[in-house]
Amino acid sequence: MRERLALLLGIVTVSGGFVLLAQVPDPRPAQVQNFRPVSEEMLRNPGPDDWLNWRRTDNAWGYSTLLRITGDNVKGLQLAWSWGMSDGANEATPLVSNGIMYLPNPRDVIQALNAATGDLIWEYRPRRPADAAVPQGEGGGAQRNIALFEDKVYAATSNAHLIALDARTGKTAWDVTVADNKLGYQYTAGPIVVKGKVIAGITGCSRYKDDVCFITGHDAATGRELWRTSSIARPGEPGGDTWGGLPLQLRAGGDMWIAGSYDPETNLIYWGTAQAKPWARAARGTDEAALYTSSTLALDPDTGKMKWFYQHIPGETQDMDEVFERLLIDVEGRKSVFTMGKLGLLWQLDRTTGAFISARDIGYQNILDVDPRNGKVTYRPDRIPRINVPLDMCPSTAGFKSWRAMSYSPQTSSVYLPLNLNCEHAVFGPPSADKSIGRSAQSPVRRTNLVHPESNGYLGEIRGMDIRSGKATWQQRLPSPMNTATLATAGGLVFGGDWDRYFYAFSATTGKILWQTRLPMSAQGFPITYAVKGRQYVAVPAGGGGASWSTQVAPDLRPDIRRPQGGNSLLVFALPE
Repeated sequence: MRERLALLLGIVTVSGGFVLLAQVPDPRPAQVQNFRPVSEEMLRNPGPDDWLNWRRTDNAWGYSTLLRITGDNVKGLQLAWSWGMSDGANEATPLVSNGIMYLPNPRDVIQALNAATGDLIWEYRPRRPADAAVPQGEGGGAQRNIALFEDKVYAATSNAHLIALDARTGKTAWDVTVADNKLGYQYTAGPIVVKGKVIAGITGCSRYKDDVCFITGHDAATGRELWRTSSIARPGEPGGDTWGGLPLQLRAGGDMWIAGSYDPETNLIYWGTAQAKPWARAARGTDEAALYTSSTLALDPDTGKMKWFYQHIPGETQDMDEVFERLLIDVEGRKSVFTMGKLGLLWQLDRTTGAFISARDIGYQNILDVDPRNGKVTYRPDRIPRINVPLDMCPSTAGFKSWRAMSYSPQTSSVYLPLNLNCEHAVFGPPSADKSIGRSAQSPVRRTNLVHPESNGYLGEIRGMDIRSGKATWQQRLPSPMNTATLATAGGLVFGGDWDRYFYAFSATTGKILWQTRLPMSAQGFPITYAVKGRQYVAVPAGGGGASWSTQVAPDLRPDIRRPQGGNSLLVFALPE
């Protein structure tokens, strides 16, 4: 025993005495102690202390039933622990199971931490060639979420791989190539796990190629691909005639850079798809609908078969994504799926059939109109981009609502929207004449960010919105953009953070700010709450990245608000013990 202790501490004996040389790492691999596998039933019905899915539950509510932190005591929140994270675009969602936090970092790094203390247990850091390019493009290396099932952690990587790690040790269990990263394919959103299948949607579909964007299902034990469903209708297939005769090579877009939802009762997964590319119809060469872009897809998780789709904006022409989270909520007995895109339209569909129910406009966009009877979209003629013709539009391509997810509280029957108030002066340029394989399918856009005329100088807003009426229950304006998803809790609280480094707790019923703190960098990503041994914690990532809102809109429109240039971290708060 004495000899082993000397070895671990880097101690040698000299003339019967001890001399301390240097600490040497324990050669035994670190691993999670008292590990508890995550079963299918646990994923479908997670315990209140855990955060097992991207938005905690399959229905993507972003809602916790924990009650220990309330409006009465939230002012007592203080920093419990913090952790420095890898560089890159930090848009993480931590997962927590049985007191262990599994933390996705930028550029595919994953760590396991003690969720009560922040102590590192293991780290997975991918081995890449020395000359490998740093992830750029839509995600900049972002890893928005990972998944847990049985004894593994599942992730989708920036070089278009799916991987499984041993949840005890972080060692690679399997690693499969899903698509060719050299063609631009990548992942920025991670998978979900349904009935033993790892399901993920690809992104990076901005280049011309003889292939399209897709969603795949894989065997959780081996990584073997079981099915693949395209998000772009190919020539000769159903919907293929909605691209105006364009060949497959010129059908780009339909990315899926946000994870989906699952309903065990309908046995359907729900995924959003991004716009067609190039963004403007005039640059694409067609004003047809371009299925299945800007849509909600409902798929059978066993086969990948598309049971129904709903295209929110046929022939979308300004980069107004509808790709974001799908919330599954029953309203007055009707199974519904809700989503909101960049325009600030809250869509409600029947999640069994895909039938249109409603589209509620928050009232800030000036691009199109939706018929409340049937959901038909009509563009305002002066808002359709033409090549080299200046255009003023609200919102900017950053959107009023983007990847920062809304949450839902069954206590208030309200969704909580993280919004950003901005407009844009844009000039859409002509497409490149070179449409060969591998070339970019984007066309240039010259942009000037503008303050929204109804914002009174505020860039950020968080809003409570009743899902039955579509009316605002409250609004809270903030000087800088909202920069995280919202988190709702049974304690009557809504958490969220902004670009100006503030993290807030709002009253879920009134919107009043009940607590706030300043972070080292911008609040970023997806806050969660969990409990270990009876103590409730609230965790929020901080850092950089995040595309337009963080790199363009806020610096352009509020140059007086400054933030550091780097430094990613995770901050975890709790009430005093």
